[in-house]
Amino acid sequence: MPDRVVGTLTLVTGGARSGKSAHAEKLATACPPPWAYIATAQAYDDEMRERIALHRSRRGEGWTTIDAPLDLIGAIEALPDGRPVLIDCLTLWLTNHMLAEHDVEAECRGLADVLSRPRGPWFVVSNEVGQGIVPDNALARRFRDAAGRLNQQVAAVSDTVLLMMAGLPLKVK
Repeated sequence: MPDRVVGTLTLVTGGARSGKSAHAEKLATACPPPWAYIATAQAYDDEMRERIALHRSRRGEGWTTIDAPLDLIGAIEALPDGRPVLIDCLTLWLTNHMLAEHDVEAECRGLADVLSRPRGPWFVVSNEVGQGIVPDNALARRFRDAAGRLNQQVAAVSDTVLLMMAGLPLKVK
């Protein structure tokens, strides 16, 4: 049996509009193409369609976009070994599972398990949502708590963790 391909996992986190996605794209494109972009967003309104279009417009040739709003694990597992992968973003994926009333803890454990075995240079984007005020409703508090736990799980299995502040990457791990 051939040896398992070993890769690296980089988590890029930060607040809204901190430069997470652009920096993760820069890191991914420093690797040889082709690159895979696994998108978790769903375009439910015009504003989200505009965000998705902006992200797509930044990516040039060499990218393959895979839409995986729910089956992120399956999308990751289907990729060939050695391929650079950018997953954007974990908090949208988490939102999709919460709204679908799935077992969020089980989904997060499964994702962290798959991410703990990168088969190439993998870059994961996630929002840091725990630095603001305590949300005023139960759903938002559950989301904040679940996102914090997910980020901790992924950070624990990551080789590198970057926190984006005002477009600048700060190395945390």
